[in-house]
Amino acid sequence: MKVQVLIDNIEGFVTGTQFAARPDTASSDAVGQSRTRKLFGEWGLSVYVEFEGKRYLLDTGASHLFAKNAGVMGVDLSKVDIGILSHAHYDHVNGMAKFFALNKTAPFYVRKGVAENCYHAHKLFGRLTYHEYIGIHKGWLKRFADRIRYAEGDMQIAPNVYLVPHKTAGLENIGERAHLSVKENGKFRYDSFDHEQSLVFDTPQGLFVMNSCSHAGADNIVKEIEATFPGKKIYALLGGFHLFRYKDDVVRAFAERLRALDVQKIYTGHCTGDRAYAILHEVLGDRVQQMRCGMVYLHTFTS
Repeated sequence: MKVQVLIDNIEGFVTGTQFAARPDTASSDAVGQSRTRKLFGEWGLSVYVEFEGKRYLLDTGASHLFAKNAGVMGVDLSKVDIGILSHAHYDHVNGMAKFFALNKTAPFYVRKGVAENCYHAHKLFGRLTYHEYIGIHKGWLKRFADRIRYAEGDMQIAPNVYLVPHKTAGLENIGERAHLSVKENGKFRYDSFDHEQSLVFDTPQGLFVMNSCSHAGADNIVKEIEATFPGKKIYALLGGFHLFRYKDDVVRAFAERLRALDVQKIYTGHCTGDRAYAILHEVLGDRVQQMRCGMVYLHTFTS
């Protein structure tokens, strides 16, 4: 299993053979001398995965930059077999049009609850509420309807690869604390994250779970996945944990809960935040690793 971070908040570098093709094209032919090239970061996340002979793309970041970085890293997006959207926020879906321009065949799985209706609530002058749109570009769900597939319930999308929705009750309470809402029939309600899903790989070592922002709580997600796959151990967890706005004591309590769940490897970045990551590392030690653009994780599994 090979996991490559195409986009994260933290920029990175890749050292290797110079690529002749433009970095925002689908592929690059390696020629010439070895050199170091920069990978640009942005507020967003995009992850490329090779697993059991298939290629997966989880999210497309906030712009076309994921494709530029993919070209520099030698990742051929035209050969991706399956695309997945973790949830319907702009920083994970804004590169979707670019992906479809480069890849003409891969289905793109979104949760059935996905709509163009996600907002972040701001308080003006401490009392007036302003709702900022943070969702999918208006009209894109219709424009790309031929490429989009809607996942319902627990769904297997390939051998040993699954999409799993949230099953925890009361998640709108988390939406309220995070000031996140959706608009339905002209009215706002707190987000219950029914548009969010986890991508799960069933490996010989255990389950490898990916959820790009974990708005509902990474500890809740771990419990959801354990309940969905009885008897299976969660080997690894990758994603942002949406902790950047939370106070230190809240982050520390979360880290302790995650430690008790005994996940062996944790890769996090994006909306986790530097301050929260430092606390996570203090509690979890080397079990947790900071993501950045260009990071590559190789896992060799033995039965």
